[in-house]
Parts: sequence; C-alpha cells; structure tokens
Amino acid sequence: MSKVPATVITGFLGAGKTTLIRHLIENANGRRIALIINEFGDIGIDGELVKGCGDEACPDDDIIELANGCICCTVADDFLPTMEKLLDRPTPPDHIIIETSGLALPKPLIKAFQWPSIRTRATVDGVIALIDADALAAGRFATDEAALAAARAADPTLDHDSPLEELFEDQLACADLVLLNKTDLVDAAKLAELEAGLAKDVRPGVTIVRADHGRIDPAVLLGLDKAAEDDTDARISHHDSEEDHDHDDFDSFVLDLPVVENVDALLATLADTIAAHDILRVKGFLAVGGRPARLVLQAVGPRIQHHYDRPWTAAERRQSRLVIIGQTGLDRAAIEASLHAAVPA
Repeated sequence: MSKVPATVITGFLGAGKTTLIRHLIENANGRRIALIINEFGDIGIDGELVKGCGDEACPDDDIIELANGCICCTVADDFLPTMEKLLDRPTPPDHIIIETSGLALPKPLIKAFQWPSIRTRATVDGVIALIDADALAAGRFATDEAALAAARAADPTLDHDSPLEELFEDQLACADLVLLNKTDLVDAAKLAELEAGLAKDVRPGVTIVRADHGRIDPAVLLGLDKAAEDDTDARISHHDSEEDHDHDDFDSFVLDLPVVENVDALLATLADTIAAHDILRVKGFLAVGGRPARLVLQAVGPRIQHHYDRPWTAAERRQSRLVIIGQTGLDRAAIEASLHAAVPA
C-alpha cells in the first residue's frame, strides 16, 4: 500500500499560511484533502477562515483543529491520535496538510511520523516554510549575525539571541521548500536581496520560490516526495538538545469586545496599541453594527488588514473576539483598557 503524503506548512505569525491553504483547497483538482490546523491562542481563527469555503475537496469534517497547545509539544496527546483517526477511515484522504502554529518547531512534528502506527501508512511529502517578504524586508524577523557577534563581544554575559530569530531559523533549517510570500509588497531589488539572504540559511538543494497572496500552483508544493521523516538529523535545530522548547517566551490572550459601531476608530486605536506594546500578532472577528457579515481582522506588527468574509449564521452569537499575541511581558490590562475605550459598550 502506498503511504498517504502529508505536507507540513510552517511559517511565522501572519506569513499567510491560511490564505495559502485556501488556495490549495480551491485548486485541488479532485484530490481529497484533510487539514490539521494548530493555533497559538485560545480560540481557533484559522480553522474558521477555512471552514465553510464550500469546496468538495475539503469538507468541514476533514478540517481538524488542535487547540490544546503548540502541536510540536503535544505530539503524543493530540497529533498522533488525530493522524491515526484520519488513516483509519475506510477511505483515507489523498493528501494531508498540516498547518502548524506560527510559534511551532517543525522538527518534533516530522519525527512523529516515525511512530510505528504512522510510519507504515503516512509520510512527510515535504515541509514548506512560508516567509512574509514585507516583514522580512523590514527586518522584524531576520538575524544580523555580524551585529549579534559584536554585541556579544562587547558584553559576553548577555544572551542576545531572540526567540523569534531562533524560531525563524529553525523553520528555515527544516524546510524542503521556502515560499517567499507577499512579494507584491516588496520591490524587485529587495526581493533579490532577501532571497540571497535566505539561501544562506537553508539546506543545500532547498528551493526558494515567490508568491503573492499565497497564489501558487499546488504542483509546486505538493508531490515533493521528500520523506522528510527519514532525514531529520540533517535538519539542524537550535533545540536539538532539548526535550521540548519553551513557550514561556510568548504570551497570548483572548479579548472580547462589544459590537463595534466605529470600525475606523477601533483600527486607529489598535494601530497605536500595537506600537505602544510591540504586539506581534492580532487576529479575530468583529461584529459591526448594521452589518450582517462578520469582519475578519488580521494584524502582523504594524500592518493591519480586514475584510468581511460571510454573514453571521443564526446559530452564532454576534460577538467581537480577538487573539492578542506578543512576547512575554505583555501588559494585558493596558491593552484591554485601550481597546475597550475605542469600543464603548
């Protein structure tokens, strides 16, 4: 029996993983796809954005959300049982796509495919690292090795490694293909510079391809046939000597807001709040007064995007909920007070 191929899509917060997955589903060409979606935060936003797309290639029953923590830290409790249930179906999916949390290490997940009940029935077709070209061009998640070395030389007692940079490097080191996304926001000269920098951090033979809005031929990403679980030792990680990695570097919380009457005022306040507290990521849904559709809100650093995606259903409670993610030390009380002031009850 042939193994069911699985593609692991990793990438930092807001790189566009969910948009890419929707594009893959819409262009599946009859291939039955199952999704395993893992998020960092207490409510599932990405799964909600994929569900209800109405595509026969991926019915809602084939979209599985793992919300009990980072997938790379809950492999035995969550991921393995989920994979077994998919593979035990009378008709298993043709392909499994796994969207990791933006804070996840891909390597422990790949190692899970060596588990006896999985190894004979599924294989990691490839690991895709999705990179936000615009964020990278702004230097938010790139490592300046020369500056880091100089700072350490000046004060060797300090640890100047950023956990964001380590995650970024670990995702690159594990990738079989790097997708440089949102290239429409960066000029050609800068893109060439980014690609040259990324090429230094990936393993030999790993290809870097460009995309905008996650639009790319699925044949480029699926069918890589890498069997990544067989060469995990070649995928060097900062955390190879650790039993697991520590998410104490990051904080997240869910913010409930009333119905929003003035969207522009909230967006202006949100921009100021993100800057004041160095918030990494905001995502969620807003209920807007006088509008039957829910407003999807996504923010990566200072860049805020929003759009109406579908009407609220009769079974749903019209409410505004946002997930706020940042590094440890977020002033939750101040953030909540700021945003509640922009949306008076």
